Amino acid sequence: QVQVVESGGGLVQAGGSLRLSCAASGRSFSTYTVGWFRQAPGKEREAIAAINGRGAITYYADSVKGRSIISRDNAKNTVYLQMNSLKPEDTAVYHCALRLRYGSTWTNGDQYGNWGQGTQVTVSS
Repeated sequence: QVQVVESGGGLVQAGGSLRLSCAASGRSFSTYTVGWFRQAPGKEREAIAAINGRGAITYYADSVKGRSIISRDNAKNTVYLQMNSLKPEDTAVYHCALRLRYGSTWTNGDQYGNWGQGTQVTVSS
């Protein structure tokens, strides 16, 4: 079974950048679409980006589009989320997960599983 671990979070000033990593164990990682989600205190979980198994198709939420790039290196079993021009409202715990089922939209977290523990991103103003 594939397991994922997120890293790369931290404290950054507004306007700064971070690169989050989602490292996976397991041989079948490259067959999965991987999604990044975030959840801020008191708010619902938000899907922000996803990438298909080959890395050829990417999806972004409007909240991060134009500021973030999702990519993957299947040789390293890792998916990355480069986040630029960070804003205080980007503060959240960021999780990655594998898309295990397919429905009408990539943003539905119920389609994902094998969630990691998350990495905290804090953006100061």
